[in-house]
Amino acid sequence: MNTPLDLKEFTLEELTQVVDAWGQPTFRSRQLLKWVYKKGVTDFEEMTDISRAFRRELAQRARLSRLRLVKEQQSQDGCRKFLWTLEDGLKIESVLIPEEDHLTLCLSTQVGCAQGCRFCLTGQRRLVRHLKVSEIVNQILAVRAGLPPGRPLTNLVFMGMGEPLANFPALIRALTIISAPWGLNFSSRRITVSTVGLAPLIPRLGQEVKVNLTVSLNAADDETRSRLMPINRHHPLETLLAACRAFPLPRHRRITFAYVLLDGINDAPAQARQLARLLKGFRAKINLIPFNPHPQLPFLPPPLNRILEFQEILRQSHYPVFIRESRGTDISAACGQLVGE
Repeated sequence: MNTPLDLKEFTLEELTQVVDAWGQPTFRSRQLLKWVYKKGVTDFEEMTDISRAFRRELAQRARLSRLRLVKEQQSQDGCRKFLWTLEDGLKIESVLIPEEDHLTLCLSTQVGCAQGCRFCLTGQRRLVRHLKVSEIVNQILAVRAGLPPGRPLTNLVFMGMGEPLANFPALIRALTIISAPWGLNFSSRRITVSTVGLAPLIPRLGQEVKVNLTVSLNAADDETRSRLMPINRHHPLETLLAACRAFPLPRHRRITFAYVLLDGINDAPAQARQLARLLKGFRAKINLIPFNPHPQLPFLPPPLNRILEFQEILRQSHYPVFIRESRGTDISAACGQLVGE
């Protein structure tokens, strides 16, 4: 017996080929995806404008995968962290971040992570496996289903567990579904993909989909960055920045460079000046992220006066520089704290 096909693994074009092979009219693929993504149904019997006979056939040939919610935690600042179980029993986390005028969902792309960044809890775990397309998309569908009326999910950031570009094929297919009119129909301006710096894939990302790009930089010299981020030994700063220059940046947009500030490691005024020189010529925005301390990691955030001095030096070089407020720290939902357990 053939394994039922998960409809959430298919693009419109691919699903059209499938329903054609089933002897169904071409329009049936759009009809199915409308129920899956616009209405968020979880059972073929809810597809009321499809004949009962074809619904019975769908129940034999196809399926609609779902994530199982194991635990939800709410932070004092309103952030909500979701622990999901996948079909093979592995676990991932997503974080919903409320803002005054929008809701942002932080998505995972892998179980664990192979990058080994020293300041990131996820990076202390080995990579178990990549997420499937459906497992990425299902995070959005599951969270959206639990939102109150009139409070839509507006922004998506690929900054959860894993390195998005390391799961490139599934990432691109998921982004296609997320942004397509027949899919979840998110504006590309409201989708951000973050990377530790897999340089060869950065230009390809921009060639295949339109999204905002965030690069996790965290140091302005190779020695410090290699100590913090092993990826820098394979793709040092010169290679990384060349890839960023090759990223097809849409008009009126900037590349965001994220910089986790670690007390006594990368927070000196000279390092701020070095960063300003490094990014010269980029349409760049800089997010300064004071380290979110955790007992398992040997770092601390700098004192506030040093953070503000670092920001001011960059501002004097005419960069937009923002100190990113840590959200969800009391439930280990902040940047670098997701571990999936």
